[in-house]
Amino acid sequence: MTAGVLPPTAPAFYEMFETARYSIFRLETLPAYGGSGEGGGLAAFLAGDPRPTHQEMLEWMDLIRANARIGCVMRRVHVVEEPLSDYLRFELCWGYPYSVSAGEDVRILAVPEGEAWPEDVPHWDFWLYDSHRLIDMHYDRDGDWLGVEPVEAPSRIVAANRARDAALHQSVPWVTYIGDHPELAGLVPAEVMPRAL
Repeated sequence: MTAGVLPPTAPAFYEMFETARYSIFRLETLPAYGGSGEGGGLAAFLAGDPRPTHQEMLEWMDLIRANARIGCVMRRVHVVEEPLSDYLRFELCWGYPYSVSAGEDVRILAVPEGEAWPEDVPHWDFWLYDSHRLIDMHYDRDGDWLGVEPVEAPSRIVAANRARDAALHQSVPWVTYIGDHPELAGLVPAEVMPRAL
C-alpha cells in the first residue's frame, strides 16, 4: 500500500531530511534530471561559462553539514551509463563536488557502453531514510521530476535496502571515478577540487 504521489514541493518530503536520525540514502539511475532548478547551471556548464551561484545547492550543503553534525550519514549511488550524457558530466563536475565537500558520500556505479545493468540494482530512483522509510521518485521519460511517493509495503522497503547494499558494494567513490577521468577532473571548480587529485 502506498500513500499516493505527492508534488515535488510537498513539505512532507523535505521533512524526511530533517527527521532522519541515522542514515539517508539515494539511488539515482537516470541520465538526466529536470525540474530541480539546475537549468541555468547546466546551460553555463555546456557554454563553458563560470559556474553561477545556485541557492538550492548552498541550502543542500547546509543540510548535509547539519546531518553530519548529528551523526546522520548521507550517501548516494548514481548508476551512470557511458558514454556520459551532458547532464551527467554537469552533475559529476559541478554538482557532486559540492555535496562531497559538505560531507555526503557520493558514489558512482559506471555501466560501460554495451555492458548489462548492474546485478541486483533496480532501474528506479528512491530515497531511503533510516533503512525503513522509503520514498519513490517519479519522473517523466525526459527526466523531469513529477513527484514523490511514500512507500509503506514492507517487501518494497526490504527490496530497497537490498538494492542500496548492492549499489554501494558495486560502486566507487566519486573522487575515484573523477580521478580516473581527467577530462572530467579538469572541469571541477578549484574551490571544491579534492586535494588528492
